[in-house]
Amino acid sequence: MEEQQPSANVNLTNESAQLVKTLLDRHRHAVNREQEKNLPDDNVKNIHWVAIQDFTVDVGKEQIKEYIQSWELQPCWRYSLDTLYSTEDEHHTFYHYRARFSTPTQRSPIQGTASVYFVVDISKVRPWNLPVEVYFIVESNRLVHTAGRSRFREKWLADVIRSKALLRRAVDL
Repeated sequence: MEEQQPSANVNLTNESAQLVKTLLDRHRHAVNREQEKNLPDDNVKNIHWVAIQDFTVDVGKEQIKEYIQSWELQPCWRYSLDTLYSTEDEHHTFYHYRARFSTPTQRSPIQGTASVYFVVDISKVRPWNLPVEVYFIVESNRLVHTAGRSRFREKWLADVIRSKALLRRAVDL
């Protein structure tokens, strides 16, 4: 697996820090595993995630793109996906990614953005033939979603962009 450490000038975003904190808390407190094993609602789309042993940073990026394509977003949404960095603890390596969404038009190509932060959890204690675990959080939110168990809502992106626009207007007054 490729290692990528954050550079000295990169700060964990609030969202990435929240993701890692939540994931570590889940693992440390052995969250109700029976609840986690429940099959997701049939309306929640997912992909077949790569096995831990086959994970690379680039494979993770491609799979997140594939996962985003499974979301029911209007065609006007565009996004870019960036690999941010990796963090480690005793039992896990977390690979961080950010997808920035916007709805550019010819009249207004530069508009607000909304980010979705992803973490691919590479467990050092789980069997290497099991799939990676992927979690995400929407910018300015605290709820951590598990890929394949939460149905992504386009409204979440629109709400982030709308609230940023309102804040900009309030500050410009």
